[in-house]
Amino acid sequence: MKISVARTADAGLIARMSRVLIEHDLPWSWDEPRVLRSIRHPETAVIVARDRRRLAGFAIMRLGEAEAHLDLLAVAPAWRRRGLGRELLAWLEACARTAGIFDLRLELRAGNRTARAFYAAQGFRDCGIAAGYYAGREDALRMRRDLSVAHRHV
Repeated sequence: MKISVARTADAGLIARMSRVLIEHDLPWSWDEPRVLRSIRHPETAVIVARDRRRLAGFAIMRLGEAEAHLDLLAVAPAWRRRGLGRELLAWLEACARTAGIFDLRLELRAGNRTARAFYAAQGFRDCGIAAGYYAGREDALRMRRDLSVAHRHV
C-alpha cells in the first residue's frame, strides 16, 4: 500500500468514492470538479492510498492559518480495519504539524457511530453539534484534535 499526493487524474475516483462511502443519501457535493479544485489548491492536501492500481482510500484536508480542517476521509470496505485510515490521518497530521498548525477539526454525521469511534480512538474529542449541517437533513458532530499533544493510538 502506498500513500501519495493525489494526481488530477484521481479526481473522478475520489469523487465516486465520496459519493458511495460518505455522501450516500445526500446531495452530491464532492463531485469531480470540486475534488479537482481541491487537488489544485495550494493550501489543500489531497492524498490517496493505492493497492497497485486500485484506490483503497483517500483524504482531503484544508490548511488554514491557525487550524486544519479534515474535509473527507474514506477507506474502501475491503481495506477497513487494517490501519489504513490511521495511516492516512497520520500523514495529514504530519503535514499540518510541518505547516505549524496544531488544531485539526472535522465534522461527521452525528449518527455515524463507527466514524465517531474511529476518530475518538485517534485522539479527537467532541466539540459541538451543527444542526442540519448535511443539506438540512442531518446533524453533524464536530470534533477536534490538539496536534501539539502526543497521542497513543489505541
